[in-house]
Amino acid sequence: MTAFIFDMDGCLLDTIWLWHAAEQRILDSAGITLTKEQRDELNAFTLEEAGAWFHEKFGIMGDGSEVAQAIVDYMLDYYRTKAEANPGAVEFVKAVRELGAPMCVLSSSPQAFIQAGLGHAGIKDLFAPDLVISAEDNGLTKRNTSTFEFVCAKLGTDPADTLLFDDSWYALATAQECGLRTVGVYSNDNCGTHEELSRYCEKVVDDFTELDPREFM
Repeated sequence: MTAFIFDMDGCLLDTIWLWHAAEQRILDSAGITLTKEQRDELNAFTLEEAGAWFHEKFGIMGDGSEVAQAIVDYMLDYYRTKAEANPGAVEFVKAVRELGAPMCVLSSSPQAFIQAGLGHAGIKDLFAPDLVISAEDNGLTKRNTSTFEFVCAKLGTDPADTLLFDDSWYALATAQECGLRTVGVYSNDNCGTHEELSRYCEKVVDDFTELDPREFM
């Protein structure tokens, strides 16, 4: 049976803008404007990597961990009290669960963000606790195929029988390289335009209302 892997920010939840707002707040405080190449580089980082990058590249704050903590302080309350699911996401996940297909969350966010955001949006309890996975907390990154090998092993599925739903072109590209099937869920151009996502996906949609899980089985 086909297995389903879901990204969180920008895919299941309408929260990718929150990351960009937190990062922009850091940049504005230092009077820095990023180039497109720098923005693309930043988008692929985990929270810890982003904090180190801000400090090492621009000398922001005392060290990378201080930058990362500033981002956490800005974002965590939103996840706990305001995070909402993207259109059709809850219904789609429920439909996958009813079909009995293996499924998990794979997010680059820290587990604290994942638990708070999925909990407030009413999605967390649809997944087995050990299949709500933080790449960062496991020392993984969606830039490496080993991450998707790890997740497929957790699901007990072959990559060829596993679908990734993600809004970031680099994650989709890595998953495709690993042999997974891929579906792009557009969030904004910073994560990937429709054209960029389509290079690495069998399908690109604007939200889950356009999808029926049975078409992938």
